Amino acid sequence: MNEQKKVAVVMGSDSDFPTVSAAVKKLKSFGIPVETRVISAHRTPREAAEFASSAEKNGFGVIIAAAGMAAHLAGVLAAYTTLPVIGIPMKSAAFGGLDALLATVQMPSGIPVATVAVNGAENAAVLAVEILALSDAALAAKLKDMKKQMEEKVAAKNSAVQAEAEKL
Repeated sequence: MNEQKKVAVVMGSDSDFPTVSAAVKKLKSFGIPVETRVISAHRTPREAAEFASSAEKNGFGVIIAAAGMAAHLAGVLAAYTTLPVIGIPMKSAAFGGLDALLATVQMPSGIPVATVAVNGAENAAVLAVEILALSDAALAAKLKDMKKQMEEKVAAKNSAVQAEAEKL
């Protein structure tokens, strides 16, 4: 039996943690081991390269990278690993996260970074779970259960709205 792969949640700044914590919580809710790091693509480039280069041998299956503004972190990590990297562009005051979104999504050929919405930490976690679930039937079952619960919540809301509309 293979050991459960970990997910790395790497952020360019500790100020990203309040947003990124949603990814950590979601991953933990699936029972996935998570490790968090603050690594800057610009201020600690050697650490970024070393972390990504050794991520697979250290038991990681997916890397989630959150960064704002120039947002080079996900691309730098992707350059040093063959593991899937998911970028979370972080909202900034100057451009509302559009700068980070474009920096994260516009990668050169051969260095893909899956990109979620600005501040889309929870979706980054779900995508990481989906990737790991390709080779883990138990995770796949948990994902199906999550989707079923979402469906049931929407159905309940639909019924409630229809009942209120009938009273009008």
